[in-house]
Amino acid sequence: MMTKKIAYVFLNGEFSKNLEFYKSLNIETENLFCADGGVKKARELNIIPKEVWGDFDSLDEKDMEWLEENKVKLVKFEKEKDFTDGELLLEYLSSQEYEKIYILGGVGGRIDHMLTNINLLFKYPNLIFKEENEEFFRIFSGDILENLQGKTVSFIPFSDEVKDLTLIGFKYPLKNHILKRGDSTCISNIIFEKEGKILFSSGKLICSINFKS
Repeated sequence: MMTKKIAYVFLNGEFSKNLEFYKSLNIETENLFCADGGVKKARELNIIPKEVWGDFDSLDEKDMEWLEENKVKLVKFEKEKDFTDGELLLEYLSSQEYEKIYILGGVGGRIDHMLTNINLLFKYPNLIFKEENEEFFRIFSGDILENLQGKTVSFIPFSDEVKDLTLIGFKYPLKNHILKRGDSTCISNIIFEKEGKILFSSGKLICSINFKS
């Protein structure tokens, strides 16, 4: 059986202080990439990244020495550029046939950066933002959430409307519902069966799963 190709990306947002969480992910050099300040978390965890992308304005002398000692590939850009360090890296990774790209350190910190990062879900559909007890990602019609019975799940519209939204296998099912931007109808649902299926005819939708529930 072919192993699924997965990448982990450390951005420059907020990270959990629970180091055991990161150890449980079994991140290795071959699948870790950092955007600028994400290096600090990699260094704390002592996981050498495969590549670091950015203008390096968030790194200090010790960070740079650590990267040099470990012969990490650096892809440097000018500080004044049209895209963030993170998006430049994701643009590259999206061309490398990764089935999933997990983003860590992508939320928290500056709100403008966080909102920009979240909107990247609609540019790179294989992104998953992962936190210690939660992950969120773009949902497509026909997607099925498997083996998550009892977990709390929320659906957030990122378009004016999500039309004909149907939820099957949830505690609070829906059928052909119109979910409008700003509606809280689909917050804190619960996956009730082995499979939770999501269907809709148009619109943009994000799913958030809480693993602590």
